[in-house]
Amino acid sequence: MSFAATRQNGKKVPVTILTGFLGSGKTTLLNHILASPSHGMRFAIIENEFGEVGVDDQVIKETSEEQIIEVMNGCICCTVRGDLSLALKRLSAKISGFDGVIIETTGLADPAPVAQTFFVDDAIKCFYSLDGIITVVDAKHVLEHLREEKPEGVENECVEQVAFADRVLLNKCDLVDEKTIEEVQQAIRGINANADIIPTQYGNVEPSRLINIEAFSLENVLKMDPEFLNTDGEHQHDLTVSSVSVHFQGELNHQQLRMWLGDLIQDKAKNIFRYKGVLAVKGMDEKFVFQGVHMLFSGGFDGRFRWRRDEVRECRLVFIGRNLDKKALESAVMECRVERPLRFKVGDRVEANCEEWLPGTVIKLWDEGNPYRIRLANGEECWGPVDNDDFVRRPTASAVRAGQKRSSPWWDGETPGKKPWQARR
Repeated sequence: MSFAATRQNGKKVPVTILTGFLGSGKTTLLNHILASPSHGMRFAIIENEFGEVGVDDQVIKETSEEQIIEVMNGCICCTVRGDLSLALKRLSAKISGFDGVIIETTGLADPAPVAQTFFVDDAIKCFYSLDGIITVVDAKHVLEHLREEKPEGVENECVEQVAFADRVLLNKCDLVDEKTIEEVQQAIRGINANADIIPTQYGNVEPSRLINIEAFSLENVLKMDPEFLNTDGEHQHDLTVSSVSVHFQGELNHQQLRMWLGDLIQDKAKNIFRYKGVLAVKGMDEKFVFQGVHMLFSGGFDGRFRWRRDEVRECRLVFIGRNLDKKALESAVMECRVERPLRFKVGDRVEANCEEWLPGTVIKLWDEGNPYRIRLANGEECWGPVDNDDFVRRPTASAVRAGQKRSSPWWDGETPGKKPWQARR
């Protein structure tokens, strides 16, 4: 079906731009919209990621099999802006069975040039209508980004995202108190007094408040920004902000990765804006999906995301932040890759670091993503999370109290009545 032929019914396809700073919760919101049965709509998705390696599209594809997904790497508001028009024109030949388009921009995008596409390209203008710009805001971190002073000539993307919003989704309200929420709302209204502010947690909002709202007004935008339709302007990013992507076929030790991430965000959280990944973990059929914003990390194995038999097991990680050391990040991730055989085998006697060194016997390899499961001499069981002498070693003549590691993620989430290092039975 040609681009022109699809316009015979005279109805334009509504487009929603979903924007918001890094880690605000855009992909969580998008997944919520796609999974909701309330709207009865089918969407085509354009997913834009700042890094060279896509992560979010992997998650969306797993949870939204019926959607058409176009993936664009780079900044949608500048370096790949022309690609947006091409992607929209490609979608026009497939979209007859869909009710709308959702564009999720990278967290560093200025939404104005994206919106501009729907008014300066005649072919796009005839086929699509811009329904609204939805900006997702992280209640815990947004004030820091709104107040950040940028070099001369460099836009504050977070401010631009709020300024052009038709709806502001004030997300992660569970992480702050009422006083902070009120302060954030005042800051938002100081930038954009006309946008509706919707407080929420985990992007959980009724889709009808965001989709098919016919909220975008070119007239109002031109009052705010008379140069909106000027296509000669350029969006200049802060050159100290970059992304580092790591992608390899193979598996890694997620416990070792989490310990390194714990140290990284402890030391450099202010400059690590966003980090996320989809990982193949040795010994696990489920994919390990994680994400983080500054000091806040979340991740785990999810039964919805499993490695198929015919699927290549691989790891994808992306870091976005200021003054990133690309080589150091890549090297640290690759240190977690599982390449060598384990030092011990089932039946070997060892000592395990359980607040003190305790003797035991290896009873299983790669148990729940841990290199070793060990039955201690006292009958209890523990995991050896990393295959090195900090955690599991050959028996010695005398037990010496172990030095507790600063990062001990396998001790997280203690169960009442259990010692923190015990393995689940």
